[in-house]
Amino acid sequence: MAEQQDVIAVLVTDHREVEEMFTQLEQMSGDGGERAKTLAEKVVIELIRHSVAEEAYLYPAAREHIEGGDALVDEEIAEHAEAEETMKQLERLEPGDAEFWPTMERLMREIRHHIQEEENDLFPRLRQACSQEQLVDLGGKVQRAKKMAPTRPHPSAPDTPPGNKLLAPGAGLVDRIRDALTGRGRS
Repeated sequence: MAEQQDVIAVLVTDHREVEEMFTQLEQMSGDGGERAKTLAEKVVIELIRHSVAEEAYLYPAAREHIEGGDALVDEEIAEHAEAEETMKQLERLEPGDAEFWPTMERLMREIRHHIQEEENDLFPRLRQACSQEQLVDLGGKVQRAKKMAPTRPHPSAPDTPPGNKLLAPGAGLVDRIRDALTGRGRS
């Protein structure tokens, strides 16, 4: 049986994958082609799945285990909400639209700032506050949540338990059906 990753390793891997897609998008900047649209869709899909999993498991753990965790998590959730609004705007645009690339650049700035905060502040504090067993348990929960999570931005959906844990799987199923029918996010 493969060794399970802890939550920080899982999320840092996600961060690196998104950064790789951002780099590819930056190389396409200004291109109105289908490749840019498909890659932008993949970025949104991954970011939504990642943020839903964080909101369901990482952030409640941070609230519970980190001193001052409530304020830290409230800031992280506010950043998610801001990025989700940007993703919703991006979803309505095509790479040939005048606002597509400025909106994509704004999303990249928002996400890069968010990643830096998590990796430099939240993750080290969580690693210090939790046992390795707790972190591995959270890693498994986050990986499972990502599989069931929505793939499209839903800015009005709840960001905190229990609402997010109740609604995300249903929204995720609907999103995955829509994606399959439209070919969204596929090369």
